[in-house]
Amino acid sequence: MQPSEKYLFKYKGFSFQPDLVTVEVLDSLEDFEIRDSDVFLVTYPKSGTIWTQNILSLICHEGHRDGTENIDLLDRVPWVEYNIRNMDYISRVSPRLFASHLPYYLVPKGLRNGRTKVIYVSRNPKDVLVSYYHFAKFSTKVEEVEDFGIFMERFISGNVLASLWLDHIEGWYAHRDDFNILFLTYEEMKKDLRSTVLKICNFLGKRLTEKEVDTVVNKATFDKMKLDQRANYEFMPSDILDHSKGTFLRKGTIGDWKNIMTVAQNERFDSVFKERMEKLPIKFCWDISDEL
Repeated sequence: MQPSEKYLFKYKGFSFQPDLVTVEVLDSLEDFEIRDSDVFLVTYPKSGTIWTQNILSLICHEGHRDGTENIDLLDRVPWVEYNIRNMDYISRVSPRLFASHLPYYLVPKGLRNGRTKVIYVSRNPKDVLVSYYHFAKFSTKVEEVEDFGIFMERFISGNVLASLWLDHIEGWYAHRDDFNILFLTYEEMKKDLRSTVLKICNFLGKRLTEKEVDTVVNKATFDKMKLDQRANYEFMPSDILDHSKGTFLRKGTIGDWKNIMTVAQNERFDSVFKERMEKLPIKFCWDISDEL
């Protein structure tokens, strides 16, 4: 069962949502004007994007930390490829923050200047798969597949938005020397959020007081974000997300894959992913009790 062309189209080997982006926009990204002070957050879908968007916003925007600015995440950290709302952002003062699901070879060529900062966040692919499956239930732009087994087969063959998870993460790690990049994992963020915040601050050269760091950590917890209307994506219109069917911030846990994948499905997943994953320079955490 192949995905409908209504929900996916290929551009240079990578899958996009046809209602949210055009070939013209994607063509223009190569020459998107980059500033040395820009920060790009890159993820594969369902890998902690909103969480890290929020952390970056809290670190870089004092108005977000102290609650004086009622600006949602899509305006604070817009998507560079799905630029529905970020055209005015291009002319804003630095630092500009951008989010992206792009593979390494489709990002603006100016990102290879060695100065602009890229943060890549990865998550164990079984939790990505399960989160993706639930996301498809309420996203009007992702084809819903009731049968988890069918959805899993699409995921492990790359017939989903952002194509194959393995290609995405392998590509960014293999070309890490081309970028000024910091790699983080969802699981390390979950286990020690404060250390992650400090690591990001250090990478960005952003000096915060102890009190400011405490505020960032407090406001970036899953429970606080779930209630924050600026951060939980509940501001997204109903023609993109059907909020009656689910929430963007669902569980935010490690190891939820164990609640849905059968033994046979887990073995099937490993048979496709395990060999290539073992060659990646990263140790994946599969359960909250596991050691990183």
